[in-house]
Amino acid sequence: MSGRIKLEKFVDGLPIIKKLSPTKQTNHHSYYEVTMKEFSQKLHRDLGPTRLWGYEGTYPGPTFDVMQFHTVYVKWINDLPTKHFLPVDTTVHGAGITVPEVRTVVHLHGGTTPADSDGYPEAWYTRNFEQTGPIFEREIYTYPNIDRAMALWYHDHAVGITRLNIYAGLAGFYLIRDQHEQTLNLPAGEYEIPLLIQDRSFNPDGSLYYPPTPDSNDTRLPYPSVVTPFDADHMLVNGKVSPYLEVEPRKYRFRILNASNSRALTLKLDSGQPFYQIGTDGGFLEATQKINDFILLVAERIDVIIDFSQYYGQTIILKNVTKTASPETTDVMQFRVTAPLRSKDTSSIPVYLEKFQRLSPWMARRIRDLKIVRVNDQYGRHMPLLDGKMWIDRISEKMELGTVEIWRLINTSNDNHPIHLHLVDFQILSRQPFDVSHFQKTGNLLFTGPPTPPAPYETGLKDTVQTPPSYVTSIIARFGPFTGRYVWHCHMLEHEDFEMMRPMEVYKTQF
Repeated sequence: MSGRIKLEKFVDGLPIIKKLSPTKQTNHHSYYEVTMKEFSQKLHRDLGPTRLWGYEGTYPGPTFDVMQFHTVYVKWINDLPTKHFLPVDTTVHGAGITVPEVRTVVHLHGGTTPADSDGYPEAWYTRNFEQTGPIFEREIYTYPNIDRAMALWYHDHAVGITRLNIYAGLAGFYLIRDQHEQTLNLPAGEYEIPLLIQDRSFNPDGSLYYPPTPDSNDTRLPYPSVVTPFDADHMLVNGKVSPYLEVEPRKYRFRILNASNSRALTLKLDSGQPFYQIGTDGGFLEATQKINDFILLVAERIDVIIDFSQYYGQTIILKNVTKTASPETTDVMQFRVTAPLRSKDTSSIPVYLEKFQRLSPWMARRIRDLKIVRVNDQYGRHMPLLDGKMWIDRISEKMELGTVEIWRLINTSNDNHPIHLHLVDFQILSRQPFDVSHFQKTGNLLFTGPPTPPAPYETGLKDTVQTPPSYVTSIIARFGPFTGRYVWHCHMLEHEDFEMMRPMEVYKTQF
């Protein structure tokens, strides 16, 4: 039964995600044990408890809050059932009947991580590590935290069922701090709040609804069949449907993540007031950007300050104004500026934030043209591919350690794909429209307009990039500092599971 039920908005308070404490800690490293469990949790006042999977039995998972250069070791423990409660399509590569139905592996999204701790999709394991995937390497992951201060997130990455495992609840924040951040006098403590945004559909009994097939009348399709893409019926923030947050008339810092399966978000405040953006996926911008709205595709993050000081007594709604939004998914959450000011707000909105090393096109050793295409599979389902290749095809993206490359992502499909590269942060150089039909016939790019720079809110370091259809999106990255096998993929989870993911390799030349 489809979950198209109406739910009253702004009746539940926003949950503040708990921070995770280490099992053991020294001055230089911390050790965590994090268990994936099945449990039930109320996601709306008028719903019954919802069956979920979560890290440490919570949804979203608890937040890691760590210092730069402080090494973190994590033993990710799978204590989930052996049967999935969401529909598994066994025709999807990696999810066939010969592998266990429930498998997990954790990826620290945005982290500069050694290959054997990156959460390679085929490094999966079952409950208590009883069965492991073909590339399984270790039970305890190492995170060196050599990145700048930034908001990362951790989530499941098992080949063929990532969309189901994350939809079930396997996602959480991972914050890295550094000493520079502490000098900026930003809103902190209870005035810094991570917001993990996802969309979900429900059955009347409160259970999660996920469609078993895109079209039940199509007899060609297997059952269950992957749905690409999937936008659900309700917006959740930190595990509650369209919650409210009571705030003081002062500045707050919000770390916002689009952790949906496929849904694009265009966010703005209905009060008309601006956001003061201070960071992107990869940490601080060089200077604060004053913006009225911004687009977040799946997996993108933004770091913003909202100043409520002039709005005491008012109610403000964070709106999703994307054209594809339904009436149910336009209201993300509500801010009630009704809490009395408990102390003077001495925090700042800095003008300048932090310089970072910019890469220039002349530094690139190679320019790669990589097509985004759409084909049909044996059942007639639309299958998006990266450079026309399947997951099992030979690795074609091999980069020598330390080299700089420009990737030109040539999107001939109809979707704006969020393309994520593991291991590296990159900069967006430009987007330029081109004649898709001419390219498909000749293989040559015929541009139909000038290149445009990234949007103001994209000018920092990124690990996920929006690639609009009929555009060439150019990014530049330095590949390293680790070697090994990683992946790059579309982060619309239904696309990622359905072949829109490719291995890549960073290698060191042997002399």
